[in-house]
Amino acid sequence: DVQLQASGGGVVQAGGSLRLACTHSGFIRDDYYIVWLRQVPGRGREGVSCISRSDSSTYYKNSVRGRFTISSDNAKNTVYLQMNSLEPEDTAVYYCTAGWYRSRYECFTGYDYSGQGTLVTVSS
Repeated sequence: DVQLQASGGGVVQAGGSLRLACTHSGFIRDDYYIVWLRQVPGRGREGVSCISRSDSSTYYKNSVRGRFTISSDNAKNTVYLQMNSLEPEDTAVYYCTAGWYRSRYECFTGYDYSGQGTLVTVSS
């Protein structure tokens, strides 16, 4: 079974930084993407960023581009999301998921696997 576990959430002041980690186990195809989604209570999940397992190409939600950086360490089966210049609007539960997409530009359109999330709270 594929398992994904997000960690690294916490409480931080606006302008601060956090690094989230997504550790995955089980077989995930090399042509899959690892995707970070986030969800605010009462709202649906929204895509934040994704990275290709095959060529490490990346994609970001417009509002986080330039502030967040996604990276992967395939030897550790871990994907990181470095979040800088955090804003109160970034407060959410962050999930990591995995799926196949024709291109990175479609990586926010559903997923095959998802794990437990980690809560990020940004205070103003």
